[in-house]
Amino acid sequence: MYDVKASILSAIGNTPMVKLNRTSCKNIEIYVKLEYYNPSFSIKDRIAIGMIEDAERKGIIKRGDYVIAKTSGNTGTGLAIACAVKGYRFMAVMSAGNTVEKSQMLKALGAEVVIVPQQPGEEPNTVSRKDNEAVEKKTEELTEKLHAYRPNQYINPVNYLVHEYTTGNEIISQTDGNIDAFVAYVGTGGTFVGISSALKKFRSDIKCYPVEPESAQFLAGKPVITTRHKIQGGGHAIKPPYWDESLVDGYLSVSDEEAMFAARHMAATEGIFTGYSGGANVAAAMKLDDTMGRGSIVVTVLPDSGLKYLSSDLYKY
Repeated sequence: MYDVKASILSAIGNTPMVKLNRTSCKNIEIYVKLEYYNPSFSIKDRIAIGMIEDAERKGIIKRGDYVIAKTSGNTGTGLAIACAVKGYRFMAVMSAGNTVEKSQMLKALGAEVVIVPQQPGEEPNTVSRKDNEAVEKKTEELTEKLHAYRPNQYINPVNYLVHEYTTGNEIISQTDGNIDAFVAYVGTGGTFVGISSALKKFRSDIKCYPVEPESAQFLAGKPVITTRHKIQGGGHAIKPPYWDESLVDGYLSVSDEEAMFAARHMAATEGIFTGYSGGANVAAAMKLDDTMGRGSIVVTVLPDSGLKYLSSDLYKY
């Protein structure tokens, strides 16, 4: 019998998991979930379709309506795909600090893209807290002007619930429950909160560690040196509205250089091509090597593809 998907939306989720074989760890084994196997090459496809279908069930949107999102690119591309298939108009609002590949992909998927200039003094190819606030202001203005529906991943509980019921349960199934720790970079917090909730409900002794940029360890309660860093999609020194401290067993941090090295190492030695946050997740996971017993399994996610960062310095040698 043919295995044919009803639409591209049916191809979201059930992404593969791969063991890293060439990382320099003496105790732990690192498993990575390849979220770039989703249609827009990003983990955010999961929440995009989840938020759209939630709005449909509630009667909030109808065919032809505007959907709008503040995005670093990944949630936007997921929403662009969902809206293209379902017949909604979609507008993405993003900072000029994000890579050009992301805005190009959005336009190709039929989205209207509004680029907000970076704030004075901010560095190219980074999105600081000030840049993020400027994008938020513009998104609010356009939402009101267009009478658009804004899913707003930053406050929408579907964000973490989707990860609890899909990504988290997939991880449990793929590892047969043999998992000792989970780490994830924090942007909106949905990935960490959702997956950690599923893991803790399955087995309360699984350790869960959120990851922040070394220069902006806000959730860890440390002084924020700067929110100017290269790990896009998070690290803005903001506590997510649905943050759950009871899920946290400790905090990890990584520098830009550590994230870049890990991403490059995976590409060159494992054949796994991911972005800044994927590199950050693996670099953070490696820091658990000295604190865990031999044979411990640490799971993380690779949120998106390195193809989205070719214009940045991530893969410039």
